[in-house]
Amino acid sequence: MTTKILALTDALGNLVRFELMPGHRFDTVGVAPLIEGINFGGLIADKAFDSNHIIADLNERGAKIVVSQHPRRTKPLPLDKELYKWRHLIENFFCKLKEFKRIAMRADKTDQSFAAMIYLVAAVINSR
Repeated sequence: MTTKILALTDALGNLVRFELMPGHRFDTVGVAPLIEGINFGGLIADKAFDSNHIIADLNERGAKIVVSQHPRRTKPLPLDKELYKWRHLIENFFCKLKEFKRIAMRADKTDQSFAAMIYLVAAVINSR
């Protein structure tokens, strides 16, 4: 059994919100609930978040979009490469998260206990 963790972090790489999804689902499915009800000025993401409906939602909000383009996109969007470099903060968060064996090995049997463990680990990471 695999589980995907879609995470939203602030500008400092601290966890704001996350969604758990089955490992075989597309990442774009979990983006809408992840960003729902949150005001932000921009979103930095990788190719998995390059979807027309996500881009349209972000344009509607007036958010700056810094998403690496999927190679099959017919109309490429401008990419601010300097701003995109800050995506490493989310990658760093996931590296710190996976330092905890219980998260890396998905040791919890239920999604509820796994989510609780992610919250606990995020609190420990923020306290460092």
